Amino acid sequence: MLSELFKHFSDFLNSSEVLEEIVSNRFILILLVIFLSRLKYKTYSSMFLTALVNIPGTFLHETAHFTVGFLLNARPTSYTLVPKKSLEGGYTTGSVGFKNLRFYNALPSAMAPLLLLPVGYYFDQWLFSNFDLNFGNYIFYVLLQSIIIENALPSSTDFRVGFGNILGVAFYGVICFAALIVWLAVR
Repeated sequence: MLSELFKHFSDFLNSSEVLEEIVSNRFILILLVIFLSRLKYKTYSSMFLTALVNIPGTFLHETAHFTVGFLLNARPTSYTLVPKKSLEGGYTTGSVGFKNLRFYNALPSAMAPLLLLPVGYYFDQWLFSNFDLNFGNYIFYVLLQSIIIENALPSSTDFRVGFGNILGVAFYGVICFAALIVWLAVR
């Protein structure tokens, strides 16, 4: 009886009319993302649940810092995904330490998680061209995209480290300005 009820409910959710409504309705998408966010923040009272819920995104975020720092000679010295109680309350879910932050590598190393945004974009393009749309795949898609995009955002510490070196900010400001001039000239 229960399995039959589940099958009918599953068939209903995977019907073309319901799937079309779910996928094309931005309200439902926003509702799902906010629901997932609230669920995530409810776990912050427990270190175990905080670790469990945050490890996939923290892994992506901290690996981006580590990789860019390594490639730009910031010399990563530590990498952790273990949550620690922070002074402000709550938890710091991961960190990467560097021993050679300089004007040329501090800003890119600190802002490295932004590289996850193109990953999320290409994941979006790849998923919908390679998988049949069903309710389970759509929920999985929303969950993964929420993890990728949320963890692409640099933390306040990332901003403090990245923009703390005025010479580095000026250096990358000049590079961005020059790139903009070239781009406008080519257009």
